[in-house]
Amino acid sequence: MNISFTKKQQDYIAEQVTSGDFQNASEVVRDALRLHEIYRVRMLNELKVEIDKGWSSASSSRSVKDIIQAKKKS
Repeated sequence: MNISFTKKQQDYIAEQVTSGDFQNASEVVRDALRLHEIYRVRMLNELKVEIDKGWSSASSSRSVKDIIQAKKKS
């Protein structure tokens, strides 16, 4: 597998290794992927909950225009 990083990302990875928190760049990347997976699963679950709330709630009498106008005012 070949992965390219930006200079900023390379610098961050190097800083993490230099700090002693990680033994090498692979550990930093694996940790980042674990955190990404946790974040993504949580976000998807929260989104599903909100979608279910929407499907199970009563229909709104407001039009799309009404909703957009109300959002612009807030």
